[in-house]
Amino acid sequence: MDIMIGSLDVCKPTSNDVGSPPKGAVVTIQNSVSPTVINSSEATLGRHLARRLVQIGVTDVFSVPGDFNLTLLDHLIAEPGLNLIGFFNELNAGYAADGYARSRGVGACVVTFTVGGLSVLNAIAGAYSENLPLICIVGGPNSNDYGTNRILHHTIGLPDFSQELRCFQTVTCYQAVVNNLEDAHELIDTAISTALKESKPVYISIGCNLPAIPHHTFSRDPVPFSLPPKLSNKLGLEAAVEATAELLNKAVKPILVGGAKLRVAKACEAFVELADASGYALAVMPSAKGLVPEQHPHFIGTYWGAVSTAFCAEIVESADAYIFAGPIFNDYSSVGYSLLLKKEKAIIVQPDRVVVANGPAFGCVLMKDFFRELAKRLKHNSTAYENYHRIFVPEGYPLKAAPKEPLRVNILFQHIQKMLSSETAVIAETGDSWFNCQKLKLPRGCGYEFQMQYGSIGWSVGATLGYAQAVPEKRVIACIGDGSFQVTAQDVSTMLRCGQKSIIFLINNGGYTIEVEIHDGPYNVIKNWNYTGLVNAIHNGEGKCWTAKVFCEEELIEAIETATGAKKDCLCFIEVIVHKDDTSKELLEWGSRVSAANSRPPNPQ
Repeated sequence: MDIMIGSLDVCKPTSNDVGSPPKGAVVTIQNSVSPTVINSSEATLGRHLARRLVQIGVTDVFSVPGDFNLTLLDHLIAEPGLNLIGFFNELNAGYAADGYARSRGVGACVVTFTVGGLSVLNAIAGAYSENLPLICIVGGPNSNDYGTNRILHHTIGLPDFSQELRCFQTVTCYQAVVNNLEDAHELIDTAISTALKESKPVYISIGCNLPAIPHHTFSRDPVPFSLPPKLSNKLGLEAAVEATAELLNKAVKPILVGGAKLRVAKACEAFVELADASGYALAVMPSAKGLVPEQHPHFIGTYWGAVSTAFCAEIVESADAYIFAGPIFNDYSSVGYSLLLKKEKAIIVQPDRVVVANGPAFGCVLMKDFFRELAKRLKHNSTAYENYHRIFVPEGYPLKAAPKEPLRVNILFQHIQKMLSSETAVIAETGDSWFNCQKLKLPRGCGYEFQMQYGSIGWSVGATLGYAQAVPEKRVIACIGDGSFQVTAQDVSTMLRCGQKSIIFLINNGGYTIEVEIHDGPYNVIKNWNYTGLVNAIHNGEGKCWTAKVFCEEELIEAIETATGAKKDCLCFIEVIVHKDDTSKELLEWGSRVSAANSRPPNPQ
């Protein structure tokens, strides 16, 4: 799809780049250079904020009403290009904005002061960890109450109103507290532009008595402001390319591995161009799935240490040189710090920095510039891919199920694989779906999202809603565990209200399976719900909804045929009953290694 940022159409590659302007472009958040006089009734702070959101491509805002933001919501609703979607809790609204930003390039949510702000904080932290530009707007106290020593409701009972602000300072890249109209214009514009420049969330608090007041600074369409492109240091770029090319051109079997920060660096296309030019084998880390086309002729799968896709780890870890593009080496992605990699063989490329083996580090070097220049200097070398091709043995199929045999998870994902196309997107919840969805082969144009760095269970319900709202032309397929679903289930109702047609596979195995494999205990068992009954009750005859509960492969096939056929225009909820111990082999391996990392004894003092 195309990301609209102001007057520019920004082509979005298969990589899902967020807000990616063309090289050298100045992004203008404005449709017209000549200012237009605005009717005085619309020349308010609230309408100005609404217009700014529309101008950057936000056409849906996710909100929870509260007395401090009600007037602001009135003015957001009044903006013709803006659709306000109400939620039941702030956490889900934040998750929806997260999912929306992954597809549209930027997202926004509106909550009330402190009780709403602290509730949405967890979702904002997740967006920060995933480098997503998200505008979090809070309806704040009356501007007259600042500095009066008054105690307000929705606070912790102190006259200091800064508690919420202090909490947001650690999970946003800019904070604007708007409590007068004179500088409101500047604060709002700075916040929005900073979110886009930094690809991080920002916080905007607006006094509850300000949104409806006309002010001369809002009487005309705002003068365009621009986001100047980031530039590489030319000498640093040249030196980084020279050092890297020298190392790689001496290597016998070098390889490329893509990481999550390809997206924030807006370098997915340049990375693929480097793979084309070099002939190197191409792998991705798990958090980068969906950022690189899996149809690439030298693609070898997901590198995830001991739980990599078949034959990928052997090729990566036996290489004598590897480029890691935007990696995040945390305890989860490194499988409990067990990757068999050597620093002296690695070139680590971050969005604006290159580190070559044990040697020099080069700052102020943009990843996409580095890859494009490096592609001109590398000798073609397909040895690693040829080795992969020699040893590769196609994966087998799950054992055929006996008639009416209880459904197995590997059978479920075999059928989900057949559902994927360029018109679908996959949302994988934290849990065993991480591992099962990693093994799906994504057709060109098929979206894929999950939250690996933050890993907040329940994220997928709101994210599915937000992603589907951003790209209604795609059908979202969400794979959600029962424990995660219980955290955020109520906003299935909002999906129905929005007329969404996603397919949710609720995998009911009776508990927190991923935590069972890390450290088992009675706390990992949850109360079973009648999930289809719950969704039917939420449906209550309003909107288009269809549910099914399946116990065997025959019922699954019938349910999928219905969901993709007669009920293709409905929200489809398929509860899949599986055994509590039915997990992927990857989760069993990963869980034991993460458990070992978690249980390391303290170092001697």
